[in-house]
Amino acid sequence: MTPRLGFGIWPSNPRAGLRRRCPPKAVAALQKKTAAKKVKKAVHPLVEKRPRNFAIGQDIQPKRDVTRFVKWPEYIRLQRQRAILKLRLKVPPAINQFSKTVDKNTATQLFKLLAKYRPETKAEKKVRLTAAAEAVAAGNKADQGKKPYNVKYGINHVTALVEAKKAQLVVIAHDVDPIELVLWLPALCRKQGVPYCIVKSKSRLGTVVHQKTATALALTEVRPEDKHELAALVSTVKANYNDKSEEIRRSWGGGVMGKKSVAMMARRAKAAAASKLEK
Repeated sequence: MTPRLGFGIWPSNPRAGLRRRCPPKAVAALQKKTAAKKVKKAVHPLVEKRPRNFAIGQDIQPKRDVTRFVKWPEYIRLQRQRAILKLRLKVPPAINQFSKTVDKNTATQLFKLLAKYRPETKAEKKVRLTAAAEAVAAGNKADQGKKPYNVKYGINHVTALVEAKKAQLVVIAHDVDPIELVLWLPALCRKQGVPYCIVKSKSRLGTVVHQKTATALALTEVRPEDKHELAALVSTVKANYNDKSEEIRRSWGGGVMGKKSVAMMARRAKAAAASKLEK
């Protein structure tokens, strides 16, 4: 129904059922507004509208962050659960000491020193033995060369060196599994007066000795030019590990609750305080 000239009658509101009079100027303005709304937006003739259909078997779904729903491999789930358990449960001092690793700067200096004393690879050993065999075959005496300075590895070998007090520095990995393999080694080092430290991680120790992993390494001798560097490392390590034996023996780990548990305990404490005030 169109409004009349002059004071027209505007169509009734179907919801309210009301009829009202509108002045002609307001009607004209409203008509202009509705006409402007109906004007279609200019579309480029070469641009074709292609709406996507994300139904099953249709267009490829957009990428979303589905990390929350990923089923991780079992070893990742286990290591995450183990990390949470170590936070929640009370961890005895003998195991908790492996969570206290050396700082980044000390670790960098340590691995720089260890890199200078990497043992020879299988290929290098083969070349050396072949050259020695050729010299013997030619009737010459095999050149033994200078005494090699190498990092010692293997838990049995390192243990023997510590017991004989031949090791100048022992480096233990923090993530050995099962931990019982090295659980006793810090105590043995303290008893024998051998400087030791705990570093991250067994794979990093393994790269030093051309292995996948290594539980512990030991330095027995270094070249004269590296003695000052070794002495600095030993003093730092002794101050942080050997001299803090009593503190290490008493410090328990874990006992850290989750957010929900902390909030619940806070509510309980608040309620208990309120009930005391009421009494």
